Amino acid sequence: MPQKILFIDRDGVLIDEPADEQIDSFQKFRLTKGCIAALQKLRDAGFQFVMVSNQDGLGTPSFPRETFEGPQRLLLQILESQGITFREVLIDESFARENLPTRKPGIGMVMHYLRDRDIDLASSAMVGDRETDMQFATNLGVRGFRLKDGHYDWAGIAHALTASPRTATVERATKETKITVQVDLDRASEPAIATGHGFFDHMLEQLGKHGGFGLAVRCAGDLHIDEHHTVEDCALAIGQALKQALGDKRGIGRYGFDGGEGQGGEPSSAGVDGFGAEARAAFALPMDETRASAVVDFSGRPYFVFEGAFQRAEVGGLATELVPHFFRSLCETAGLNLHLQVRGENTHHMVEACFKVVARALRLAIRREGTALPSTKGVL
Repeated sequence: MPQKILFIDRDGVLIDEPADEQIDSFQKFRLTKGCIAALQKLRDAGFQFVMVSNQDGLGTPSFPRETFEGPQRLLLQILESQGITFREVLIDESFARENLPTRKPGIGMVMHYLRDRDIDLASSAMVGDRETDMQFATNLGVRGFRLKDGHYDWAGIAHALTASPRTATVERATKETKITVQVDLDRASEPAIATGHGFFDHMLEQLGKHGGFGLAVRCAGDLHIDEHHTVEDCALAIGQALKQALGDKRGIGRYGFDGGEGQGGEPSSAGVDGFGAEARAAFALPMDETRASAVVDFSGRPYFVFEGAFQRAEVGGLATELVPHFFRSLCETAGLNLHLQVRGENTHHMVEACFKVVARALRLAIRREGTALPSTKGVL
């Protein structure tokens, strides 16, 4: 996955800048308010850091190198002790009058990032305290944040870069269906579903309502033939929208299951009646005589397992064979691992319970729990 970079100025951004604009002694050294907590949050959100600083005339008699190196080493040591390291430290030592391309707002020191296809410049940013830093951001093609009264503080910068809205719009058009799906994972709202199939609409409403996220689906399909293409293609489009909205999946719960209290956590030690030990980590709910359970994992590896048998071949004009097919198609485009089990006598209850229990499991899996990536592999 492409790497996000936060380019950071030094003086006035990491270290408070003194009146003479030169940090050449330990007496002038003081970290800016909130920088450590913000950098830790940004690190956990997947950013790497590159320091980019103009140090006018460094190494000349007016700014001896030894007076710079002590405070610089202290800065790096303090930040490293808090788990904050730099991919690169880039220092331009020229004077403004020299007008060198390596001096900000010039981007001569960072040209290699423009050529590196593994760098996600669209998601990268620059933090500085001067207009030249903002011009540097523009020249590099990244978002600029000015750390200054009346602009941003460190907490605001971290929030702006890590709390982006998780929304997506997917349009899917084939000879059989034309579909638009919109999701907002952070805003619960009444589902807006219109597929032309009343019972299927009702089932999709369960996903949004009990999933706790905004869901809108519009579909014009070949229902004059049968409902198969409408059901399958809606599932594919919804799965694609979920995947896009989740982005790199940092901060999500990832797993959706019940730990015995309905709030997620470790599986309980008691089995689930009728399903055996393999369902102990299942999110389960009843609907009269029906009981359904679901376990989900946004692993990036599509896999679907279904256990259940419907008593009728159709309900509400929907072929019951399409219920597991819907969830299998959803898993394919969402990169979702789903185990779904249902038992009961009333087919309507069984189908509706399947949609409700998957929705509740999704609700746990997509909720934000921080900014860290829930994987030891470093990618999901």
